Amino acid sequence: MISVHQLTKRYPLKNRTLTVLNNASFSISEGETLGLVGESGSGKSTLGKCLLHLEPPSSGSIVYKGRALDTFSKKELFDFRKEAQVIFQDPYASLNPRMTAADLIAEPLRIHRTHTEQEIPKTLHTLLDLVGLPSTSLGRFPHEFSGGQRQRIGIARALALKPRFLVCDEPISALDVSVQAQIVNLLKGLQKELGLTYLFIAHDLAMVKYLSDRVAVLYLGHIVEIAPAEELYNTPQHPYTQALLASIPVPDPLIERSRPKPALHGEIPQIASPGCPFACRCPHATDLCRTTPPPLVQLTPTHQVSCHLKP
Repeated sequence: MISVHQLTKRYPLKNRTLTVLNNASFSISEGETLGLVGESGSGKSTLGKCLLHLEPPSSGSIVYKGRALDTFSKKELFDFRKEAQVIFQDPYASLNPRMTAADLIAEPLRIHRTHTEQEIPKTLHTLLDLVGLPSTSLGRFPHEFSGGQRQRIGIARALALKPRFLVCDEPISALDVSVQAQIVNLLKGLQKELGLTYLFIAHDLAMVKYLSDRVAVLYLGHIVEIAPAEELYNTPQHPYTQALLASIPVPDPLIERSRPKPALHGEIPQIASPGCPFACRCPHATDLCRTTPPPLVQLTPTHQVSCHLKP
């Protein structure tokens, strides 16, 4: 469905240029969930915005169903919005507090003129039922809902135009832990029922494993590893991926004490080194790592990694 090649995004600053994404390449098949993980500031949300063409890339290409997005006319890009939608991170900030649930969900239907005013009420009831909210919710304002209910409204709004592709930009990070599993199960059920394709951005590695078919690991704008979820979690190849997985909390203290501690120290730097972006934090870095950027190579037919230490 989506093919990304050498995607780069730069922002001009006062005295320099900030590169947020650096030559990212990957693809997402129809009906698949690609999980995207990485620390805050690694470029995950920017990547999602570029896929929706909310942020135009500085270079590289994004191909949707065989056509590059940068070749779309304004009319074609407007129609593309029907097929590609987003679920935002914060359900408190993404909903207009002055609009009722009915107006929030109906807004995309009115903008794209896909329904008459007489058809909208029936569609609203169908969408609320789809996300597990009662029809009595339509007349209420966002402040009258819980966080999980607000996110369900956001999901209903994203589904209103019957999209094929959804960018889920950390849709559970602002919710209580008890609600997160409900939203993830809802997304999983909707994907099966409607045949949706997801880019699922998250910090919670356990949730990413549960929901994703494949996982891409992003570090400082570079994709350092891509693999099927089970394969990546069982046999991570990049030192950064290994450190991320080693940091997942384990409820059994005996197992926790016996596990090797993550070798990841410090925070993500503001500027990448001339070589591997992870070189300054990697315990295995060599002079080659500090001077030459490693390519994303194919270890197996389904596993790619960007590391000089791998053959």
